[in-house]
Amino acid sequence: MEAEIKFEREKRNGVVAVGTYLFDAARRLGIEIEAECGRRGECDSCAVRVKSGEKFLSGATTRETEHLTAARRKNGERLSCQAKIEGAGEIVIMTHKKKEEEKPEDEVKTEEYRKQFEELPLEKKVASLLELEAIALNETLSFVVNSPSHIVSKIMDVMAEFGFKLDEKEKDAKRPKEHKAKTAAAKKDDEDKDASKDATSADKTNKDNKDGDTTVKAKRQTKKSETENDAQ
Repeated sequence: MEAEIKFEREKRNGVVAVGTYLFDAARRLGIEIEAECGRRGECDSCAVRVKSGEKFLSGATTRETEHLTAARRKNGERLSCQAKIEGAGEIVIMTHKKKEEEKPEDEVKTEEYRKQFEELPLEKKVASLLELEAIALNETLSFVVNSPSHIVSKIMDVMAEFGFKLDEKEKDAKRPKEHKAKTAAAKKDDEDKDASKDATSADKTNKDNKDGDTTVKAKRQTKKSETENDAQ
């Protein structure tokens, strides 16, 4: 079974399955409802007002009686994370107007600077950008010059590696998918060849060691025989 649900403030409506919570129904229609407690029914941030169709919803839960006063419940308010659609019919919901959050001081200043910049003539905009770029470049060069040589070397290595990775990613993105598969296969073949070379090298080293041990033993045996002959 399905129920038709309407959200008046957002002017959106749709059909949802019976058994859906009002919170989920809102999300399916692209409406975000606050849930400070993470939908655990531990606050009233997700409260909505049911304008009509209350009879198609589940009864008030213990959580709702805890966080919604009798007056609010009488006015049709429900916690959207607790109220479940249990019957097919039309339900009309009115969400609460979202509170405007206070913006951080840095964000406020950034917006002020942006507005001031937008109001500048084109010539001054260009001049301001060039000035900022010159300041940034000067600070970067000053840092590099005053840094120990090993730090500078490290920075250059990191930058080079980063650039190489970006270049590889860009190349890989431009390759057709068929070529990407071949490239992956080629890389695996190279890895297998390297592994085979390492194994061959290890075997050769072990063989050389064994041959060396055999030679040393033979020399010792010869010397022992010569000593015994001299003694006789």
